[in-house]
Amino acid sequence: MSRPGDSASSAPDNARTPPPEVPHVALQQGPARWLEVAARFVPIARWLPNYNRDDFPGDITAGIIVAIMLLPQSMAYAMLAGLPPQAGLYASIVPLTLYAMFGSSRALAVGPVAIVCLMISSALTPLAQPGSAEYIALALALALLSGLFLVALGVLRAGFVVNFLSHPVLAGFTTAAAIVIGVSQLKDLLGIPLANANFLPSVLWSALKNVPSANIATVLIGTGSVAALVYRSELTAWLKARGLAPGVIGTHLAKAMPLAIVVAFTLLTAILQLSSWAGVKIVGAIPYGLPPLTLPPLAPSALQTVIMPAILISLIGFLESVSVAKSLASKRRQTIDPNQELIGLGAANIGAAFTGGFPVTGGFSRSVVNFTAGANTQLATLLTAALIFISLLALTPLLYFLPRAVLAAIVVVAVTNLIDIHAFKQAWRYSKIDGLGYLGTFAAVLTLGVDMGILIGIAISLLLHLWRTSTPHIAIVGRVGRTEHFRNVRRHAVTTYDNLLLMRIDESLYFANAAYLEQQVLTRVAADTHIKHFVLICNAVNLIDASALDSLEKLIESLREMGITMHLAEIKGPVMDRLHRTDILDKLLPGRVFLSTHEAVCELAAETLSPPPPATPATLRTLDPVT
Repeated sequence: MSRPGDSASSAPDNARTPPPEVPHVALQQGPARWLEVAARFVPIARWLPNYNRDDFPGDITAGIIVAIMLLPQSMAYAMLAGLPPQAGLYASIVPLTLYAMFGSSRALAVGPVAIVCLMISSALTPLAQPGSAEYIALALALALLSGLFLVALGVLRAGFVVNFLSHPVLAGFTTAAAIVIGVSQLKDLLGIPLANANFLPSVLWSALKNVPSANIATVLIGTGSVAALVYRSELTAWLKARGLAPGVIGTHLAKAMPLAIVVAFTLLTAILQLSSWAGVKIVGAIPYGLPPLTLPPLAPSALQTVIMPAILISLIGFLESVSVAKSLASKRRQTIDPNQELIGLGAANIGAAFTGGFPVTGGFSRSVVNFTAGANTQLATLLTAALIFISLLALTPLLYFLPRAVLAAIVVVAVTNLIDIHAFKQAWRYSKIDGLGYLGTFAAVLTLGVDMGILIGIAISLLLHLWRTSTPHIAIVGRVGRTEHFRNVRRHAVTTYDNLLLMRIDESLYFANAAYLEQQVLTRVAADTHIKHFVLICNAVNLIDASALDSLEKLIESLREMGITMHLAEIKGPVMDRLHRTDILDKLLPGRVFLSTHEAVCELAAETLSPPPPATPATLRTLDPVT
């Protein structure tokens, strides 16, 4: 038998023969296919060739405004991390460029953020003197390991690991971390020495003891900066009303207020020479020029000391980034790819490790500003990086007299947005257990430090999950009127049956709750001698693990010894498929598997005293996978 295409004679006369250009067309399709593949892993290859010129005005506006914010913030956050201010600028060029290439969010503004910088300081201060060469090298190692860990998670599509941190626990962590950050800036805001300790009361006591020795000029600069940042909207409105901030300047002055106070107080300090006679601490010389090419320490001993902080920084940074990225994307009916975000953030951190930076992630406040300023694509991020690069080349000598108190004020005002008391109130009203999770993490961060606090927070999240699922909600149900609906006897007026116990479990069955279910069932049937049939309703069961399977087998046997037949109802298809791989369905006999609770009642409720009819394996239904 001939097959189509075996010979030319087998084709009809009017058949079209492939034109000779087909091989050439295939060659042309090759680059297109490669471009499509590249676009899956490098999103810039997808949006840049198709860039819409109408997006450019919004992108350029957002890029400039975010750069104005990031310039002082990056230096302030670098100092919070225990690093020289130029490290913040270095961390705002190549990392932003790499994220723009590999990230999926159009509005996320990546760079140094307060919480990550606090975690860097907390992790490295016990290992080296802040600002020393060893300290800077360890910060590079942190960035490298964080980047590699994030990329690995992205390649493995394992972004779900961040789900081990519940929202109340995360809110407790960020609130406590914001307080720790604010207190840590008192030394620069007031010009006083401050104890370096994880125990917050010790730090506060040290601050109170040293308040009398505060530097008056520093206090005035710090409080003035805080006031200008807190009341920036009112100040902008006042200036606009008097014609002192017209047009575009007035429109964006509130967003540019951090840069404005940097310029104002730098000029004031330089003109009055406050660092010489008033003791105002300044930033000093900042190296200018291209970001240096750096090599993180690759010795196993050095990497081993920072691997756990790197993992924690990666998880917290990713969780903060993806939450704000999702929120902003939803406002424009866009989506992000969490796994691509892992790769984008990982690439940014690896870039920071080799250009003198430190771990970076997406910042909440800057991302919101980027979004509201009109960012349509990652071109806004590329423009921000370019402007920071230009600033590093041309403006760093002008920042010599910048007071450290101004940078401290920027940090303090920025972290006030992280204090979330409402989350605790809501969690406490909704669930006291969630409220305790918030309080536990909050207290751990304040008393034991950031790293230990977040580990305790993760442990609390897991323990809360085990606690909830180990004692799942179990309801005895009955028929609602003449319908096929069955509801909890404690909540509805329902019909029940003397010989029949209908019980619904609202949780998957696994090792932590299997014994609890067994105990509840045996306790209930022991209290009612009329029960001849027990039906376990499994419409909320998505999984039955090996421990729960063993417990169900024991329950079947225990009920049989009490003269009670056990049945199953409303088992989901994937669960039923797994049960068919075992012998539990044979052990269930003469019990049955019912498609619905209604069917079980119709079959069993009439059999008041008589035993059920003989059942065979054919009686046991194989449910549809979507049931």
